[in-house]
Amino acid sequence: MSRVDLSTYQNKLGRKNQLARFFWNLVWAVFARPLPRSIGNSWKLFLLRLFGAKVHSKAVVYSSVHVYMPWNLEMKAFSCLSPEVDCYNVDKITIGAHATVSQKTYLCAASHDISKPNHPLVTAPITIQDQAWVGASAYIGMGVTIGQGAVVGATASVYKDVAPWTVVGGNPAKFIKKREIKD
Repeated sequence: MSRVDLSTYQNKLGRKNQLARFFWNLVWAVFARPLPRSIGNSWKLFLLRLFGAKVHSKAVVYSSVHVYMPWNLEMKAFSCLSPEVDCYNVDKITIGAHATVSQKTYLCAASHDISKPNHPLVTAPITIQDQAWVGASAYIGMGVTIGQGAVVGATASVYKDVAPWTVVGGNPAKFIKKREIKD
């Protein structure tokens, strides 16, 4: 049986990445966080774009959102990152058109390989497709795709892809029912 040896761990992101994240966090803390939620969305989108995010002008990002690496964020028209969402986007995170990520959700696009003694960083993108809704305080793990029109229930933990137009919930998230929109 091997032993865990974290003394050999190396951060593959490097100093340049750390500096970029430092400046990003400083800019967001000073120029976005203090803004009330009802004003300044265009300004927040400008700041995200300044650091490489691909965000549509009709996307909404609340001031209390934490974006780890804006250069790995893409948001389509009328998508929303609600208050206190933690977007740990070491890998790419894409939010589709008319999709909502509700308050206090954690989007986690990275982890560590626990099968290796030094636990190297591993990453995989997260995709939340058009018209999907992620409920409050949900956890979305790395490599997950939330299908078009799908709903992830509040506090659910999602480790596998969610089929389009379904509702899932629980920990781990399981199918609850098909989603039907009635006029």
